Amino acid sequence: MALSMKASTNSPKPNFLIGENYHLSLKQSMEDLLAETHKKTPNFSGFIDKFHSLMQAKLDPPLESIWVYTALSFRSRNFEKGDPLNRLSIINDLFQLVSSCSSPCNSSKSIALLAPIVFEVYKLVVEVLGKDSRKVNIRIKSLVEVIIGYISMCCCKGFSEESENIDMDLVIPVEDLVSIWIDRNVNLQSFLPLVSSEICEMISERGFNVNYLAGVVMVEAFLLKLCLDLRIGIEGIVLEKELKSWAVASISSFHNFYFFEMLTRMLLQPALPVTALVGPEDGNLLKNILYDAVILVEYTFLKSKTVHLSNEHVKGIAMTRLVVTLEAIELFRKNRDKKRATCYTSAFANSHLHSQITKWISTLISSDEKAGGISGSSPKALIKRLLKLEKQGIKLFSDSILKYHAKLLVGDSKEVDEQSVTKVEEKKLEDDEPLFSLDDREDEKNEAMTAAYVAAARSMRLINDNSREKRKGSEGEEKEKIKYFKYDLSSKSKAAKDKVSVSGSDSGASDDDMSSDSEVDNPLV
Repeated sequence: MALSMKASTNSPKPNFLIGENYHLSLKQSMEDLLAETHKKTPNFSGFIDKFHSLMQAKLDPPLESIWVYTALSFRSRNFEKGDPLNRLSIINDLFQLVSSCSSPCNSSKSIALLAPIVFEVYKLVVEVLGKDSRKVNIRIKSLVEVIIGYISMCCCKGFSEESENIDMDLVIPVEDLVSIWIDRNVNLQSFLPLVSSEICEMISERGFNVNYLAGVVMVEAFLLKLCLDLRIGIEGIVLEKELKSWAVASISSFHNFYFFEMLTRMLLQPALPVTALVGPEDGNLLKNILYDAVILVEYTFLKSKTVHLSNEHVKGIAMTRLVVTLEAIELFRKNRDKKRATCYTSAFANSHLHSQITKWISTLISSDEKAGGISGSSPKALIKRLLKLEKQGIKLFSDSILKYHAKLLVGDSKEVDEQSVTKVEEKKLEDDEPLFSLDDREDEKNEAMTAAYVAAARSMRLINDNSREKRKGSEGEEKEKIKYFKYDLSSKSKAAKDKVSVSGSDSGASDDDMSSDSEVDNPLV
């Protein structure tokens, strides 16, 4: 029996849940619920009606009201038992319930509410690891694709417009919300297993609001889809190219700063958390795909003049990208993949990020230094310059962890001929060929695809393998066109294998920081 919204039998009077009364009632209900979770044999039956009333009393209900109502409705089902396909069906029911309850909500809230669904999908993926489960993996992948489509639809609402004058803070700490799904003694990362502990710590320090939670959910769904593709996809370079194209198109479709910042930040880790799902070899392949998607592509939303983030936050994202770029270059130099390192260096030299950082530095240095020009413009040279400014008392790095990564790269990286690097940077790529380019004329087609995803999200029925392949073929015609740089970055990557691996503040940014029109631009112009 599918989960569905029920009519509350003990709904308070409509005028009771208004203004301050509403917030007091929500806070008290949350406190009572959390107290119940501490009991040896908790009884949540009386809370379903209470939170249903709180959810229905607002046009745009607080995240907590929907979170608790859907959680308690889900817990009433015996979802821990049964075969994987039965559990997948229940998870799909939960997705339908959450998407229905959150339909009037803003984008960030609608996406953040998917966190428990992604968590349950992850648990199911881990459960079927090592088993003869290709059919189950295909069904799981179908659900994940619909979830990602739903996220894309939510993103179309426009984060920058809706976030103005909206309180995105949580009523209670996120750890308390998580305790409704897992044991209170388990840490936050156990509920967000597809992102690193560093990400959880960073967000907790900044204040874990709805925007950050939504960004985490997007990263998790994004990575989960790529992992499932690697586990059940065809072997070889073709799959790698398809995954790169999909990753670029998805980042462009999401156009979300919080998602992009966390995805980029995860590349600073030696290994991605999802490596346990695909194995070390495919884990490295996945990281290379993400390097390409983050470094080789210019995304318009990163230069938009309607950014709803503070200038400091925008600069923090730029600094993270700079450090990740240098780390990738040094990694491939160490691995003797000079062509790939050169490609990343050239892409950076001709990118908006490069001009953004150099302009930023020029506003901080003295007039005498400006007259002499900035010495060196490689990622390494710029990071050295930024660290020098930090020593002069100018705070540039958003946090100590990022600063540590920057220092480590500059101090331990193999010395290279700066002049030869500069020559590579200053040289335009042959014929200004774009590393990636998306045809803006595909935007209308993408909107049509999003509409199709919405319909699927509302009435999804898990489909069989044959119909899924047929649908995949028809959708292929609608995907954005992506053009690759002449150097094939996949040439030295090991092929992905068809296997199941062992477990293992809202001021806009300045004009200097932003500009452009198309969703993904030629990074060399």
